[in-house]
This record gives sequence, structure tokens and C-alpha cells, in this order.
Amino acid sequence: MHPMTKSIHDFQDEYGRITSWPSDRRRAHQLAILDHLKNLLESGRSYSEEDLRSLLAEHTTLDDVSVLIRELVESSYVATDDSSYWRADGRPGRAG
Repeated sequence: MHPMTKSIHDFQDEYGRITSWPSDRRRAHQLAILDHLKNLLESGRSYSEEDLRSLLAEHTTLDDVSVLIRELVESSYVATDDSSYWRADGRPGRAG
């Protein structure tokens, strides 16, 4: 474990789902959660917004996953072209 890595256990239920979003003053915890969520995505796979929302909804108890999507994109864990999303470290191959 990286020495700067924060535990996300305080933000998870017994099933490992994210139950709350830390305040901005706990940015290290936010980043740890975002890294955890990014790792749920397959590298090299493209996700529609609906697919991404469904995946995140399976791994969180938050009412609205929009904040997670926005944070994933703004923090460069996930990239988007406005019609699909993918792990920023594993862009899907493009034909042509």
C-alpha cells in the first residue's frame, strides 16, 4: 500500500459499497474512493453513461451517482467524449 493511500473502509458498508462521499477537506479519502471505483472499470472498455451509472449504483448506496461520475472525470480517473466513458489509463482502441 502506498504510504499516502487513505483507507476507504469508513465510507463502505459490510458489502464494500460506498455509503458516503467525504467532504472536500478529506480530499485524500475522496481520491482513494475514486481510485477504488476506477478499478471497477475494465481497462480498454468503453461504457455508455447508463452502463457507468449502473455499475456505480451496484457499488454504492448513494442516491445520486452523478457526483461520482463528475469527480471521476474531473480528477482524470475516467475520460469521456460526451457519449462514452473509459478508464483514463486504458482508452479503448479506435478503428480507422
